[in-house]
Amino acid sequence: MKKYFFLFLGLSVLFMSCSNDDNGIKPGTTPNPEPSANVIAQDFMWKAMNLWYFWQGDVADLADDRFATDAEYTAFLENNSNPESFFFDTLLFEEDRFSFANEDYSELVNSLSGISQSNGLEFGLGLIGDTDNVFGYVQYIVPNSDASTKDIQRGEFFTRVDGVQLTVSNYRTLLFGDNSTYTLGMATVTNNTISDSAKEVSLTKIENQIEDPILIAKTLDVNGTKVAYLMYNRFLSSFNDDLNAAFAQFVADGATELVLDMRYNPGGSVNTSRLLASMIYGTNTSDVYIKQRWNAKVQAEFSDEFLTDYFASSTGSSAINSLNLSRVFVIATGDSASASELVMNGLDPYMDVIHIGEVTSGKIEFSITLVDDPENSFIYNSDREGNINSQNSWGLQPLVGINVNAAGNSDYIDGLVPDIPLSEDLTNLGVLGAVNEPLLARALQEISGGTTKIDFTVEMPAEHFTSSRFHTPVKDNMYLENPLQLNK
Repeated sequence: MKKYFFLFLGLSVLFMSCSNDDNGIKPGTTPNPEPSANVIAQDFMWKAMNLWYFWQGDVADLADDRFATDAEYTAFLENNSNPESFFFDTLLFEEDRFSFANEDYSELVNSLSGISQSNGLEFGLGLIGDTDNVFGYVQYIVPNSDASTKDIQRGEFFTRVDGVQLTVSNYRTLLFGDNSTYTLGMATVTNNTISDSAKEVSLTKIENQIEDPILIAKTLDVNGTKVAYLMYNRFLSSFNDDLNAAFAQFVADGATELVLDMRYNPGGSVNTSRLLASMIYGTNTSDVYIKQRWNAKVQAEFSDEFLTDYFASSTGSSAINSLNLSRVFVIATGDSASASELVMNGLDPYMDVIHIGEVTSGKIEFSITLVDDPENSFIYNSDREGNINSQNSWGLQPLVGINVNAAGNSDYIDGLVPDIPLSEDLTNLGVLGAVNEPLLARALQEISGGTTKIDFTVEMPAEHFTSSRFHTPVKDNMYLENPLQLNK
């Protein structure tokens, strides 16, 4: 039986919204605002965060005994009239870098499925010299997007939007604002100097653009060794069976090595990370993949076994196709976050994980999607859309826990350090999936025992302060789709 069937048995002692009286808030209950108060969103946020937030015990305003009476609670909520600032400025722990809120929960839910408004151009943004001017460089193009129909490709540069030079103060508005169409002013690089060019490219954001996270999946022949290469750009559960099909092909091709390219993967579904790890390592469901660690209130309600997830033998609809490897080569950079790092950490106790690239992001916490549905402990469930408060469309994606691997390790808040350091080179980004693309070539060199001689000197490191993927609603989120559910 699945864990979530027992969820409310455990949480019933944690969340009770019984009415209080003038003598104060009854023990074991949560405060309630006065009926006349206009604080619906704030009330939802406080109660949801009080129950689930990982740092609930460290935020004074989220303490169970913070309010003596409902009147005091009401005054507190009314004093924070802006729900957005209430969430970010009042309820978050000072060291929390990743929790976020969206005033339209449906947009948040869609983004977790890979659906968003996008023109299909994925890029990094860096600074031009010691100035505040910004340049962009194309990392890849999403297939079947608007950008895929335009004269623009990986490795090209741009400096302007609609004729305006990009700067640290305007790039958000120009590139990630409400404008559905914009024109990029392209640029060239000579001797590490970026110069404007006359070329322009107009791009239009498409509603409900869906990105297949499997950008490339193919098997290479490296001196007689079959090497599977997978460029995987987001952990999306809606593509779990597609991912499994890619591994079925790897198995059919006789692949005995794998290069897993997650250099641009900011994360996503924890369960999808578990499935991917199983496709790489094996399907022994008695081997621990990760153990969940929640806040003290939630953790106390469940046994260690209840909060343990194992490697999988099925996606839920089909048997896992596993390569059963003893080592894996992972390309990961500073853009690799959350579920990407989780796969690397989860596999580490069982196999040799050879990391090529840069230090990763260092996001160890996972989150869940919360909406104003108190009868379901605020957890979003697509089958309960009609139970969500129609007067409150806010959705929250707070950090609610961390995952440790089978060895008990989650100590990579500063990022996972590469075994083979190598940055992308803006003067030679190469073609993704080509055997001479530098980062893939470095992995293949390792597989072939160093017989491939390539100069890996980096002339202009691809140093950037942000990328397009970190400006989507889901950002670098690592989330549980079925909180406290055992997946096998």
